[in-house]
Amino acid sequence: MSDKEGGASEGGLNVTLTLRLLMHGKEVGSIIGKKGETVKKMREESGARINISEGSSPERIVTITGPTEGIFKAFSMIAEKFEEDITAAMTNSTVTSHPPVTLRLVFPGSQCGSLIGKGGSKIKEIRETTGAQVQVAGDMLPESTERAVTISGTPQAITQCVRHICSVILESPPKGATIPYRPKTMPGAGHPVFQQQQQQQQQHASQLTKLHQLAMQHIPLPSLGQSNPTFPGMDASVPTSSQELAIPNDFIGSIIGRQGSKINEIRQVSGAHIKIASATDGSPMRQVTIIGSPTSISVAHYLINVR
Repeated sequence: MSDKEGGASEGGLNVTLTLRLLMHGKEVGSIIGKKGETVKKMREESGARINISEGSSPERIVTITGPTEGIFKAFSMIAEKFEEDITAAMTNSTVTSHPPVTLRLVFPGSQCGSLIGKGGSKIKEIRETTGAQVQVAGDMLPESTERAVTISGTPQAITQCVRHICSVILESPPKGATIPYRPKTMPGAGHPVFQQQQQQQQQHASQLTKLHQLAMQHIPLPSLGQSNPTFPGMDASVPTSSQELAIPNDFIGSIIGRQGSKINEIRQVSGAHIKIASATDGSPMRQVTIIGSPTSISVAHYLINVR
């Protein structure tokens, strides 16, 4: 993961690192920019290598390699770009509350323990020091030994958070062989199946924006898992999947709410089934399973983060 080059730079050790990000097609498009201008500018200004995985899969891997300071600069620029996208999306909306920027990093599962720390102490320290939300997925990504680490907050909080994460992973190299996560590729772009999937993705994206707004206004909604005329294309025929999160015990209460009011609200707004495992002796974390369509999972995940 890293090659230490002797000597210290201003930001501590002068090390070459590689970090991997998991992004949706729309996010990748935003990073690449018109005729590739945005990514070119990011590469030039940060001095980091930024590579985007080929293929027509809905998810892509963005690999950032370079000296630590270059990596922090690249992350700062990516987070700022997403912040601009959120602001632009909100211009014509009635939402008053600003959703946070969210990035998903991918790390070997063997390093995630160090990131959580004993009794969740490290992840708690990172949250408190940086003001960013950090969540380590409970499950490995499909057909790999890697886990997703989701960080959300302001661009400044995210950049600080990445600094902390880098110092942790440099101190604890991965153990054993790592099977990297590779997103599943889809049929070629000209293929009708692909075009249909692209349309579904665009629908999901616009629905998520609407849902952000509704969630922010706390408007009670009928469950979106059922067919709902205000959200065309969002129906029970969308394939369901599941996602697992590991959430510190301290936060479970605020997610469940008084007599389950908050968790019920999250279930209702997202249309997802949410199961919270009972506490296991001595474990600082609780397993939360979200089951539903990709959109309902995203919404539920976002609302849980907000809590």
